[in-house]
Amino acid sequence: MPLSPPPAAPVLVWLRRDLRLADNSAILAAVATGRPVIVVYVLDDTSPGLWSAGGASRWWLHYSLASLAADLAARGGALTLRRGRYEDAVPALVAETGAVAVHAGLPTEPWARAALGAVRARLTVPLKVHLTTLLHRPDAIRTTAGGAFTVFTPFAKACHASGEISDPEPAPARIEGMHVASDRLDDLRLLPTRPDWAGGLRAAWSPGEAGAIARFGEFVASRLGGYAQRRDLPGVDGTSMLSPWLAFGEISPRQAWRAADPKFRSELLWREFAAHLLWHRQSLPEAPLRANFAAMPWRTDPVALRAWQQGRTGVPIVDAGMRQLWRTGWMHNRVRMIVASFLVKHLLLPWQDGQAWFWDTLVDADLASNAASWQWVAGCGADAAPYFRVFNPVLQGRKFDPDGAYVRAYVPEVAALPDALVHCPWEAPPMLRPRFYPAPIVDLAAGRARALAAFASVSAKGLESNPGSD
Repeated sequence: MPLSPPPAAPVLVWLRRDLRLADNSAILAAVATGRPVIVVYVLDDTSPGLWSAGGASRWWLHYSLASLAADLAARGGALTLRRGRYEDAVPALVAETGAVAVHAGLPTEPWARAALGAVRARLTVPLKVHLTTLLHRPDAIRTTAGGAFTVFTPFAKACHASGEISDPEPAPARIEGMHVASDRLDDLRLLPTRPDWAGGLRAAWSPGEAGAIARFGEFVASRLGGYAQRRDLPGVDGTSMLSPWLAFGEISPRQAWRAADPKFRSELLWREFAAHLLWHRQSLPEAPLRANFAAMPWRTDPVALRAWQQGRTGVPIVDAGMRQLWRTGWMHNRVRMIVASFLVKHLLLPWQDGQAWFWDTLVDADLASNAASWQWVAGCGADAAPYFRVFNPVLQGRKFDPDGAYVRAYVPEVAALPDALVHCPWEAPPMLRPRFYPAPIVDLAAGRARALAAFASVSAKGLESNPGSD
């Protein structure tokens, strides 16, 4: 009897923020080799410089990995889970399985880029890096002088000029797997224990690639037509809400780009811009891009910070946003700008405090987008809002939540007030004021004046030059 040929050596696919099968160039390249494919996710909580995932992100990750494992199993593959430092776990798995190559997506976070280099240095097989989470490589879009962009509009124009976005590719029909010892998903301890604060997240979301495709299809079918007009209204379901699925790579930006709405595509390009900024300025999450803002006279006020985090500031549109965040792990984009402006302007608290809270509580927490957006609001980042732009939360509420539907949904204490007063309950006659809702923790006019004086003191010193920006 002739001997059977020895089994082919496998290839390894190392996933991070690209937890999908469709339009995943790393997986498609591995499958195209014809070899068995080992798909691995490594939970690394110890790498130097790491921003460990926040509680809401870890909750999402648990269910995303469960969904990915089921999708792989349906195609003949399997998901291997490991815990430890990337530069230890990935080379160890290669040695253990005899893999002849590693395929991985290109990361943008500083620690992930460093880990990619460390893994490459320890491997004895090729490491092939693919673009899996962005439309363009962060270092591929350049100014006419060859530098990095610091203003969004010319960056977006350069992206459009770089060529058409190619169509996404379908998931492989079959992924030939290989049995490999794996940690159990529950052993990663991603879910909250006691207290279980994730009930609102479970009610709001369906993590995983199937959930992403379902949400995207619903958005295109029912909301895309009025997106430009309705996207700023938090009281209606007018946005895509795709951000968490994009953050975990359960839908690719090329798939989302097919929506073809110019305004929606602009939002995707802002995500690209944030990644571009982080790629070229790795200190983005910690230090202001505009050097003069390092001297900003921020206040230290843990009581005010806690009131903001808990949605107990006494300003309904701010409190509605913060309560929506805590309940669902997500906040409407217009309201994100309002609550951020309130923190850094009216309360004069550091943008890093707000960024850290968002990092822990958002299911769509993305280091580049989070840091770039907070710096934009604080006036110290790229293409930043001018320091003298201070959102008036009452006027913002009246403009974007005119009937108070959003505020009433999350701040029931003011629900009985008429529309004219729902955004400013302190102006109601004493007999109508909510008994159990706090008075504003800051006088809005006084807070604005204090902010303008503080921001003017650093802006007068001149802005950091940005050579090479258009």
